Amino acid sequence: MAGEDPHFGRDSAVEPLGDGRYRAFVTPSWSAPVGPNGGYIAAIVIHAIEAQVADPARHLRSITLHYLRSPAVDRDAQVHVTVERSGRSVTTVTARLVQDDDLCILALAALSLPFPPAADYATAPPTLPPYAALPAGDLPEQAPEIAHRLDIRYGLGHPPFSLAPEALTGGYVRLANPVAYDAGVLALLVDAWLPAPWCRLDAVAGAPTLDLTVHFRAPEVALALDPATPLIGRYRSGTSRDGLSEEDAEIWAPDGTLLVQGRQLALLRARRDR
Repeated sequence: MAGEDPHFGRDSAVEPLGDGRYRAFVTPSWSAPVGPNGGYIAAIVIHAIEAQVADPARHLRSITLHYLRSPAVDRDAQVHVTVERSGRSVTTVTARLVQDDDLCILALAALSLPFPPAADYATAPPTLPPYAALPAGDLPEQAPEIAHRLDIRYGLGHPPFSLAPEALTGGYVRLANPVAYDAGVLALLVDAWLPAPWCRLDAVAGAPTLDLTVHFRAPEVALALDPATPLIGRYRSGTSRDGLSEEDAEIWAPDGTLLVQGRQLALLRARRDR
């Protein structure tokens, strides 16, 4: 694992150890400014949950993760999964990612069959120029390792560190080395864009995630997409107070189908050397 070229499918894979325990290797290839990216760690937890439930008809619909501490990179970790209840339509699961004796991530997830809808509606995506009309974004000097694993085309809102009047950014996003749009990839993309609050700053600030909730809205549509298809992402934040900011993320397929929504609470810390 260590030393190989980055590949998200392999880098977020888990190995069953028995009794609901799974081993994963935390690679530095998906690192944010402070430790591994939260969406990458979420993907590892998701893959362990899906392996434990082992029912392809029950798609992951919701997961909330609390980040107690950042796992160390270039080291193994374990995910311990417990099926709390499995009913006729919904399975509820808890998971813990641990490294040595340290609890790093605590997660609660729901997987379900589809239900007969009483109504069908969804938020429409923003209007963007065609993907091919937008240049590949120049990465800022402070860009974290994960930014080099993505193909991002800015087409909405403001660039980072531009002292913009609002924390809004987005455009097209996909993996530079595409893999199928499963729940792990979608969780990564919810958290992979440079933080929306950075639009309002003039320099990088730490933004580690405290908690992240992801809702998967059209899993079968996502899995049917060509993995090389650029998705449409919008990332925005309305409030930063007491060193904490929220960020809402929405990601659509090119046909306007809303694939995934995310909300996180993160620190927004001024650098101590400024």
